[in-house]
Amino acid sequence: MRTVPGPTDHVVVVGAGLSGLACALHLLGAGRRVTVVERDAGPGGRAGRVRLGDYEVDTGPTVLTMPHLADEAFAAVGDSLARHVELTALHPAYRACFADGTSLEVHTDGEAMEAEVGRFAGPAEAAGYRDLRDWLERLYRAQMRRFIDTNFDSPFQLLHPDLARLAALGGFGRLDRRIARFLSDPRLRRVFSFQALYAGVAPARALAAYAVIAYMDTVAGVWFPKGGMHALPRGMADAAADAGAEFRWSAEVTSLERSAGRVRAVRLASGERIACDAVVLSCELSAAHRLLGRVPRRPVGLRHSPSAVVLHAGTDRTWPGLAHHTLSFGGAWERTFDELTRSGQLMSDPSLLITRPTTHDPSLAPPGKHLHYVLAPCPNTTVGASAAAWRDLGPRYRESLVAELERRGLDGFANSVQEELLVTPLDWAAQGHAAGSPFSVSHTFAQTGPFRPRNLVRDADNVVLAGCGTTPGVGVPTVLISGKLAAARITGGVPRRSDRTRPAPREARVPVPSTVEDAHDPS
Repeated sequence: MRTVPGPTDHVVVVGAGLSGLACALHLLGAGRRVTVVERDAGPGGRAGRVRLGDYEVDTGPTVLTMPHLADEAFAAVGDSLARHVELTALHPAYRACFADGTSLEVHTDGEAMEAEVGRFAGPAEAAGYRDLRDWLERLYRAQMRRFIDTNFDSPFQLLHPDLARLAALGGFGRLDRRIARFLSDPRLRRVFSFQALYAGVAPARALAAYAVIAYMDTVAGVWFPKGGMHALPRGMADAAADAGAEFRWSAEVTSLERSAGRVRAVRLASGERIACDAVVLSCELSAAHRLLGRVPRRPVGLRHSPSAVVLHAGTDRTWPGLAHHTLSFGGAWERTFDELTRSGQLMSDPSLLITRPTTHDPSLAPPGKHLHYVLAPCPNTTVGASAAAWRDLGPRYRESLVAELERRGLDGFANSVQEELLVTPLDWAAQGHAAGSPFSVSHTFAQTGPFRPRNLVRDADNVVLAGCGTTPGVGVPTVLISGKLAAARITGGVPRRSDRTRPAPREARVPVPSTVEDAHDPS
């Protein structure tokens, strides 16, 4: 594995999102001095937090899988995830509701899910689920170590016995066809293939290898952190501060000072210069390219995933048909993906993710109130409407989305809303997300594994990239891995810290703001 040459004693990490924080923890565990520079007033990046009146709202991901990857980052500094974040396993992980009025509890426990599939679709489908679960587990084992949790220096690294195992499992076929080998019920097929949208590819076009995301979602388990998803980056930032990291909040990096092929310092908008031996850019990929002053040459330009409209609603009531996570599928399927990825139209029959975090943490809302997060995938601004067009389109789409929710059984939703925040591609673009999409570069074959933008930077010997735009890709588990892989490019993956004991008491740390408002609180 190629690593950063020369001295790497002091590393500046640009960005305090999940990948940057994971990288910082792994670097600290290897004995490096770390300065984290973040343009926002607190940690989180995409996994941020806003306050709507008396409601506490997560602005990013709502689903946590593979928490052991976060624990691995805490363990790098002798700490633990459990010390900072209280997790609740979700049973069921999801409730899937279909256009025909049926519903399915999606359990990650094998026996519970087999019984539920049998109730829902009969014994033949239950047997198919057993075989599918076994295939998903084998697919995960074939991919994780060699193709996901690894730094690629060359496509030739793919030439390994695990590649043959992946091929034998059908990983290079099409996802929808492979799922159909196990399940004949089209409703069940959706439950195990909609995850391809996370990768930015329709199930009919996605490699079957991407069923590894379904493994994470439907087999490995789904958790909810008390305090919301933002509790994870906040806890990681606390642990990093305990271990000696220095944080610069509300500090934007405007340029990199370079000489002799290395970055010697980062310069902030305030005029401050921070000297360093190496830099990790965990910011948006397009922002990293601007700082580097170059966009890597590729035979074909980067393609981005579909975007999303998110309605955050604080309401005075809730609905018994909702679980913590509810998948509300429309009747359309193939047409929906064509609209999102090709024709650029809004979903004519939308499939939605509805999350109610107050199911397991009522403290996120005032007493007797509830939080609902409604995510509707939409085309990105390259394929569909421009960012500017969403100024007018956004309010209209919000009304149609609310009307659709009421048609699907959330009677009175419109009148129940007391506080709300609508996020559209206009807002994602304003935050610097290319193509107005928070899901970054899609996982087409030409943008996966060794073909995805690499985390080493040509012409800058001591710069490493981290985050969802580089390897291994999009999603909470993969960005945590991305931070670890970026740190390994600097440390060689060999810890240098000799003291693996518990960090200093929390009172000794530099305070980490828990919200944007806290960061400006003079008390």
